Amino acid sequence: MLKSRVIFGAVLAGLALAPVHVLAADYSLRLGTVLAPGDPLVVGAEAMKKAVAERTDGKVEIQIFPSSQLGDTQDMMDQAQAGANVGTFVEASRVSVYVPQFDVLVAPYVFDSVDQLAALVESPTYDAWNKALEDKTGLTILSFNWYQGARNLLTKKPVSGPEDLKGVRVRTIGQPLWIKTIGAMGAVPTPLAWAEVYPSLQTGVIDGAEAQPSAIRGAKLYEVVSDVTVTEHIYLMTGLIVSAKWLNSLPEDLRAIVVEEAQKAGAGVLKANVEQADEIFAEIEKTGVKVHRIDTAPFRKAVEPVYEELGLTDMIKEARGAIGAN
Repeated sequence: MLKSRVIFGAVLAGLALAPVHVLAADYSLRLGTVLAPGDPLVVGAEAMKKAVAERTDGKVEIQIFPSSQLGDTQDMMDQAQAGANVGTFVEASRVSVYVPQFDVLVAPYVFDSVDQLAALVESPTYDAWNKALEDKTGLTILSFNWYQGARNLLTKKPVSGPEDLKGVRVRTIGQPLWIKTIGAMGAVPTPLAWAEVYPSLQTGVIDGAEAQPSAIRGAKLYEVVSDVTVTEHIYLMTGLIVSAKWLNSLPEDLRAIVVEEAQKAGAGVLKANVEQADEIFAEIEKTGVKVHRIDTAPFRKAVEPVYEELGLTDMIKEARGAIGAN
């Protein structure tokens, strides 16, 4: 009897010392990105994760996987399209293969300011594009206001106009709009995954790249280039895309919370990236990299044929009309 009591007491003691496990969430989203942990989009995703957990009493859990842990952007899109509980950040040309109008969001020099672009992605015109995307692919965008910043050229020599990019191999996203844009700007477009940019610049596989300030800092690209040219050829607005099947599996109240918090987090990221751009350029200059602010008119003129080549002229007119920018 005494032996039994000793064993029972030991069991109780073990239970008391055992870690307390929180019950698993009813729903979970694996949110992956190619960006580094300190990038504003990742910081925004962490804020969204916390807000969703609090507002849903832990019923919805968002897990964050930065630095390509779930694969490249296309890999994550494919998983989401298959119905998996995976989400990622996409720029517009990733989904324009299904709904061509999305290319307007990332076409070079279409908008006069990021505020115009922000207005468009909150308009009924944009909502119709997202509905068409869901109908065609089973993918849906929770919010498209995750602004990453304006894209600028990164090279190993000074650049002041398209003529300086002749023969220069510049990394680009492997989508037609990006390839056409970089080619029209005078360079040799070279599609590569984002994770390959740093080593490819380091080894000379490519001669340059283009990126927004936060990504230049996050990927430490200032270590492998000598010059940054502020072309701001694309305002890179990003969408948080998920499986519509996964989203619709959530009860209506939880679904509304997830969408609302995606919008709030995106707005926070937009504000942060606008405010910190000049600060990042100043940090980059302290490393010895030269930051050139140029007259972008030659580049603006050079990319105009891209609109017609890709059939964007009427779409751009419609989009600008939707925000009263004609």
